[in-house]
Amino acid sequence: MAQAHARQSAGTTYMYEFAWQAPTFDGRIGACHTMEMPFIFDNLDKKGFEGLVGANPPQQVADAMHAAWVAFATSGNPAWPQRDRSLPTQAERFAAGKALRKKAPRSSHGEWTPDPERPDPLGILEESNRGRLENLVPIRYGRMSLSPFAFLRGSAAVMASDLAKTPVSGIQAQLCGDAHLSNFGVYASPERRQVFDVNDFDETQAGPWEWDVKRLAASVVVAARHNGYSARESRQAVMKCVASYRTSMQRFATMHHLDVWYFHIKVESTLRLARGKERKLIEKWSARASKRTRIDTFPKLAEVVNGEYRIKEDPPLIVHYQDLLESEAWTASVLDYLASLSEERRMIINRYTEVDIARKVVGVGSVGTRCTIALFLGGGEGDDPLFMQIKEAGASVLEPYVGVSPYPNHGQRVVHGQRLMQAVSDVLLGWSTHDGRDFYVRQLRDMKWSAEVEMMNPSIFISYVELCAATLARAHARTSDAAQISGYMGSKDLFDRAIASFAESYADQTERDHAALVAAMQKGRIQAQTGV
Repeated sequence: MAQAHARQSAGTTYMYEFAWQAPTFDGRIGACHTMEMPFIFDNLDKKGFEGLVGANPPQQVADAMHAAWVAFATSGNPAWPQRDRSLPTQAERFAAGKALRKKAPRSSHGEWTPDPERPDPLGILEESNRGRLENLVPIRYGRMSLSPFAFLRGSAAVMASDLAKTPVSGIQAQLCGDAHLSNFGVYASPERRQVFDVNDFDETQAGPWEWDVKRLAASVVVAARHNGYSARESRQAVMKCVASYRTSMQRFATMHHLDVWYFHIKVESTLRLARGKERKLIEKWSARASKRTRIDTFPKLAEVVNGEYRIKEDPPLIVHYQDLLESEAWTASVLDYLASLSEERRMIINRYTEVDIARKVVGVGSVGTRCTIALFLGGGEGDDPLFMQIKEAGASVLEPYVGVSPYPNHGQRVVHGQRLMQAVSDVLLGWSTHDGRDFYVRQLRDMKWSAEVEMMNPSIFISYVELCAATLARAHARTSDAAQISGYMGSKDLFDRAIASFAESYADQTERDHAALVAAMQKGRIQAQTGV
């Protein structure tokens, strides 16, 4: 409409997009017509609007919109940037990225010393336990205490706080938010082919692309040290990792946008390129992943009790809920999930009936959050099982540093972030609410397999970290400007060396933080349960 008006008018046409989505009505009305009115007139605090915008609408949005409209009414100029309809060339985008080195020199990324006022990492962990199931928190600490690498996996909030104080170029991308080595892996595409991709999005949010790269690089050094590699082997691994990200981004910078979007890493293609021990290891991973299907999982997680299929109990890791399936709250959450799916996918899931549900402890950083598995059956024969995972989604650890999520449901944030970053995603991926909490929903163990990083020799480890880095570059290229990022990094290894230096320094910090956790456990400040 704005473009049509601009073509017919000799004057100036202004257009704005209001994208904030209200949490009211379970988020279904989104950024609907008239929703922006209390923001434009800056009267969010007036009675009557809470039913439309919710209890805590963002005042900063109202401040910006009200100021723009006042400026427009008084001067005819809302003072927002004019829409740029120019078509910059690849070379111009590359040059724009290169120019950002003045703002944040590439060498500056190598600097890491803890801020004198750095928050206590154990305090950050304790804060992140708010709202978790208290009886499971000791298991979280127990798992994190096993090694510095385990600590790093469970302390995304700690590193987010640290990364927020590091230099950035200003280029944004959709972030994983927790891009360590164990959050990549194999899973099945809708075409039933095995693909390799990022596979954890609990912390996803838009932010500085460097943060993902730094977390990945730090995990490389921490894991290499844990595996007993020499300092030289560790340095080589992290340099190879960052070089793989940089050269992959160069490749994506030369590709058409749709080609980047279609690009994915198939396990079968990786196998064709591998040789010797690497090929055998990939074949082993692929074989294991192929057995982690709903059919193979069925006898492992379910049993017949009094003539009916039930999820096997394994306390404290798998525990049944009491009468949840018969509750109105469960019915409401199922309807909420169905509403998040497209029509054809609702038709698929509606052919299955839920028969049992249980709480299941998963991961390291997620321990204590509410995670549920539900068993569905497609018929009375019991030969068409479907396991779904319903995982609690809280605010991203990045939110204090990049701003509030635009989505009213954090499960929706996770799902949309996953769809933006992954080449292909679970067809039953959706979100829901239950008892005032947000959740995302996905299939359980759909040929999903994560590599055992701790079992790799240096040669295989380097190949693996290169693969992870190339995958992360593709994920970032889908939602950012690959040419700008590539222009910023350059064709030589200056950026690689800077990130490697940061990773080594941050690995030292992680080891200190891990030692502090172990000491706190020994002194009784923190209660931990190991071996679970």
